[in-house]
Amino acid sequence: MPLKIFIITGEPSGDLHGANLVKALHQENSDLEIKCWGGNRMEAAGAKVLKHIDELAFMGFVEVAANIRTILKNFDLCEKHIREFQPDLVVFIDYPGFNLRIAKRLKKLGIKTAYYISPQIWAWKENRVKQIKAYIDHVFVILPFEKAFYNKHGVDAQFVGHPLLDEIKHIEVDEVAFRTKHQLEATKPIIALLPGSRTQEISKLLEPMAQIIKDFPAHQFVVSKVAWQPLSIYQNALPSSVKMIEGNTYQLLKIAEAAIVTSGTATLETALINTPQVVVYKANWLSVMIARQLVKIKYISLVNLILDKEVVRELIQQEVNTANLKQELSYIIAGGKKRQEILDQYALLREKLGNSGASELVAKALLKIIH
Repeated sequence: MPLKIFIITGEPSGDLHGANLVKALHQENSDLEIKCWGGNRMEAAGAKVLKHIDELAFMGFVEVAANIRTILKNFDLCEKHIREFQPDLVVFIDYPGFNLRIAKRLKKLGIKTAYYISPQIWAWKENRVKQIKAYIDHVFVILPFEKAFYNKHGVDAQFVGHPLLDEIKHIEVDEVAFRTKHQLEATKPIIALLPGSRTQEISKLLEPMAQIIKDFPAHQFVVSKVAWQPLSIYQNALPSSVKMIEGNTYQLLKIAEAAIVTSGTATLETALINTPQVVVYKANWLSVMIARQLVKIKYISLVNLILDKEVVRELIQQEVNTANLKQELSYIIAGGKKRQEILDQYALLREKLGNSGASELVAKALLKIIH
């Protein structure tokens, strides 16, 4: 009988890390059955998706409140899926508001649990560490300062390194072929625009990004489109001259001179690929106002959080405007006054994140837990 693992995530970044974990698990043990709440990447890696992340990504306090009935139904549905599957182990990937509530239910059922990409409770809701201590059997962390945080609270967490190091080290791109394939101009330097993956992010951020295109005539702007969003949401905000590329974000960043990136995992991905960036964030005003009262951290991007200083400029809410975007982008393109400083700090960032091989390390540990 195959070993059975159930994995739960609710966001695109979790789908990426979940997919790498699924691949690593299958490499370690070919006789595995993996089911999940995840996305296209986890499905492609060999997990059976029972609920897609497209139906789970509710961002911000106001948005969660508006969708509370759906979210409550999802708790019952997830528990039902787990009961029917009867896994040897349930693995949580980030998505703490949902995962910690499910963990509490699973504790009563006596099901083994592990948390990989543990929640950023050092940023806000530090009290959640009590839930992790009570309901989670094993914790794996990916940021260097997280182990000490958990240990301070009596949780034995294992630092495994950041999985993005594995994802990004294998990126290769033939720039000439890439430009030809995507009908990009042959010689103009590229500015990559990453407006996020959620509908509300894209609708709020793409328009101010688009407004500065005319100010950089020597560059071509290229938007990273996510597969599950309709073309219309991008086309409504962009000039027809702007190209959109779907599914090749890392390759796009690799050949880009600079990027404007929505806060999230993409900021760290951009840094590890070594592309200077400006970070932007814009959400429902009430959600941001509440968050500012609760969140303890000084920065919103992982790059600045890990390095504990503002290496990349962060523009939040009303700061995301034409004047600021134009100025900050001019600082990081070739010849810009901040460009080299950012690249030097990116090298320090990679050192802090430790060795590669996180997915394989966690896969081995999870199988050991089951046995």
